[in-house]
Amino acid sequence: MMAWRAIRDFSRRRYRERRLGLAVFVAAWSVGVLLPLSGLFVVSFLTGRGIGFQFPPTVKAYADIVSGFRLDVILRTLRLAAIITVIDLVLAFPFAFWLAKGLKHQGLKFVTLVLLVIPFFLSPAARTIVWRSILGREGVINLVLVGLGISDRPLDWLLFSEVAVAIGSIGPYFPAMVWPLYISLSLVDDELINASRDLGAGPAATFRLVVLPLALPGVAAGIIFTLVPLLGDNVVSTLLGGGRVLLIGEGVNSLIGVLNYPTAAALATVVLLAIVVLQWFFWLALRAMGRGDLFAVLRQ
Repeated sequence: MMAWRAIRDFSRRRYRERRLGLAVFVAAWSVGVLLPLSGLFVVSFLTGRGIGFQFPPTVKAYADIVSGFRLDVILRTLRLAAIITVIDLVLAFPFAFWLAKGLKHQGLKFVTLVLLVIPFFLSPAARTIVWRSILGREGVINLVLVGLGISDRPLDWLLFSEVAVAIGSIGPYFPAMVWPLYISLSLVDDELINASRDLGAGPAATFRLVVLPLALPGVAAGIIFTLVPLLGDNVVSTLLGGGRVLLIGEGVNSLIGVLNYPTAAALATVVLLAIVVLQWFFWLALRAMGRGDLFAVLRQ
């Protein structure tokens, strides 16, 4: 009887501790995430007056986005972010597969993973500014093209263009795509791949029928971790766009600089809604494929 009471008291105590931990987490998440986002949404419906706001609520900020040049900014940002994400996915998937399944030397694998983390500790401006010496009129690429006779004169469109912004964004966001893919592919059982080969399936069929379906959670996570930060990036467009390629992140900073907080909040809200729609789309697509739970593979 005493043992039963001790077990019951212990279970109740653990239950209260879990509820307390959950309550603390929800409170911290609400204050740190929900409250700022809610404030952003509210500000987008107000009218700016100096550094303050005035009522009544209005949709003027959203009308400015639709009727002004900022709609073009949104579409350009979405297009470039999608292109860069697709390029990073195409480059990162074979690299992550080699890292997870092909590379057997643990020391080399550790060094490679560390090298993938190092870019996150470098200044975004320092990582980006080096491309000016590569893409400029007197940069490495133009010197090679002119020196080999491939081009009669330096290519002006390599720098301060959408091409430059795309090239400068591929590298910094490559690790963000590799890591989820690497984790997902590492959890794919090698015996399933070997069984597919033993049954006569070629590399293409094994990839399509075995590897890719099991790696879909990693693909979805990699796309989200790459695309979402790209939508708010303003460093690459500022340094490599030269004022000719205005993106959402740079546009928000410009609006804040002129104290146009409602329109900046509206622009940020549109980005947030785009992110929510994107995640909802991926969830529906994965659920239709029977992979709706992104973390199911981690519990196997």
